[in-house]
Amino acid sequence: MLNDSESTELADSLRLAVGRLARRLRQGTPGQLTPSQLSVLATLGRHGPVSMSSLAELEAVAPASISGIVARLVEKGLVIRNPNPDDGRSSLVELSGRGREVLDKGREERTAMVARRLARLSPEERATLAAVIATLDRLGEDE
Repeated sequence: MLNDSESTELADSLRLAVGRLARRLRQGTPGQLTPSQLSVLATLGRHGPVSMSSLAELEAVAPASISGIVARLVEKGLVIRNPNPDDGRSSLVELSGRGREVLDKGREERTAMVARRLARLSPEERATLAAVIATLDRLGEDE
């Protein structure tokens, strides 16, 4: 069992390591998308057409922020805004075909980059990492 000081040190080391890996994953973002734009594309890829207010909630950003992000993605031809059939005052946002391609290509490139880096690890290190993934998933869950 770790004492408070050891737990704090472990938390700091984990935060730094995960942050470093996240930065590597964000580098070379397809189409020079910002992290926010890429996050919106990924959310739309997972949730399909959603209202702007739902998208803002899913992204945990203000509605005004999501409007700006979506406007830029529409300009790039990556998302489509359609009238909401259930509420004429709002619109639904979804990936365009090009948006799906960019999202899939970026995901493939980032997965390949991680696979290349994993190949540099020893079999023991890869086994350890595989065992840790479930724990990392638990750390990422909502409280």
